[in-house]
Amino acid sequence: MAKTRRFIPFLVLAALAGCSSPEQQLRAGLLREGVPPSIANCMATRMSDRLSLTQMRKLAEIGKAGHARGVDELLHRLRSLNDPRIVDVTTTAAALCALGLR
Repeated sequence: MAKTRRFIPFLVLAALAGCSSPEQQLRAGLLREGVPPSIANCMATRMSDRLSLTQMRKLAEIGKAGHARGVDELLHRLRSLNDPRIVDVTTTAAALCALGLR
């Protein structure tokens, strides 16, 4: 029994290592969509600071529908979430990060 207890902290650490933060998930999703790494890093940081976990989960749902075929389709998908804050934060982050105005 004592030997088993010694391994519990290692099991907890291993389980936590497999988890990624919402910011990391957002960054990975942006990279999958073809956003350049420097812009994806910038956007993920800005967006994770400004959106709730629920809002970030909503964003993850539109990523499951496949890649957007352009900005118009992406904006349509964002608007379909019926959350103006997501649209505002995403478009602002994209513009500021693309211009290098972090």
